[in-house]
Amino acid sequence: MKPNKVTDKQPPHSMPSFGGPVDILTLLGGQAADEARDEAFEFELLNRWQRDLPLDIEPFARVGDAYGRSARDVLAAFRRLQREGAISRVGPVLTPAAFGASTLAAISVPPDRLESVAGYISLMSEVNHNYAREHEYNLWFVLTAGERSHIDRALQRIEEATGAAPLDLPMLEGYHLDLGFDLHGPETRAARAVDLERARVSLDSRQWRLLAALEQGLPLVPRPFARLGMRADMHELEVIEQLRYWLSIGAIRRIGVVVHHHELGLRANAMCVWDVPDDDAPAIGRRIAEMPGVNLCYRRARVSKRWRYNLYCMIHGRERTAVAQIRERLIHDAGLEAHPSAVLFSTRRYKQRGARYSER
Repeated sequence: MKPNKVTDKQPPHSMPSFGGPVDILTLLGGQAADEARDEAFEFELLNRWQRDLPLDIEPFARVGDAYGRSARDVLAAFRRLQREGAISRVGPVLTPAAFGASTLAAISVPPDRLESVAGYISLMSEVNHNYAREHEYNLWFVLTAGERSHIDRALQRIEEATGAAPLDLPMLEGYHLDLGFDLHGPETRAARAVDLERARVSLDSRQWRLLAALEQGLPLVPRPFARLGMRADMHELEVIEQLRYWLSIGAIRRIGVVVHHHELGLRANAMCVWDVPDDDAPAIGRRIAEMPGVNLCYRRARVSKRWRYNLYCMIHGRERTAVAQIRERLIHDAGLEAHPSAVLFSTRRYKQRGARYSER
């Protein structure tokens, strides 16, 4: 999609509010008059099944087995949580660079034009995340495409339309690529590093169709892999084996519930960046990746004379002060006090979705 050139009269675009932000207790505590709810069961589905969804012909039945519940109970709960905005989808979370090309980009926008420029960028099919952040570079967005040349053209269109030259910050190393959220609060757990070269795949036509079918997540039906296979001309067992392989090489980061963290009360998030020697980044990055509260950690390219930072992590929390405290503890524990740094809190979410490949 090629949006028109940005004008100051262009209406703002933003994510739907889902009735305003609510925390997890409010979300699960409001029982509709016409349906009974099991709040503990729904919370368990949200928290436990963000990864390791069974690769079985009846995955939701296997989830239900863990609680003595039926697949029908599990599917009804997931449909309700999706309808209420607690979850985006149930399915795989991709490593975008594995299936093509991906980059993080940023531009500096005058405050009085931020809404119109953000709206323009959010309309682009290559853009799957778009956030305003507190910094001179105040608009940050992620682009994915089947080919790097598509990203280059998209960045060129943005520069021509906005008059701002984007920072182009492709990922070089991934130390923790998960973005699952423990809804009980931050905890220490093993880092989930990805070898980006090993994760890259080359797809045939059936695999591309399967990838496109997965964009909206698994169909919430008893045998979702059979439904996906119909769209990709594959047997359900082929679909399962393909997903298992992509998961084993890191092309898929996890398979499970993808939550809307803001709607579940994690309203504060900060992108924290440091300038560290490139040779030291892997060791420091691995230390950061194992610390409580860190959801993502990776090394990205620098931009000479414009952006000095190369080491990134994302921290999410219920309040800004909690995020700041996690960052301060992280700096101390990782020995980062002497390294130049910046913290970019998010101020608005304009777009958040999984990568799309069928729209190219």
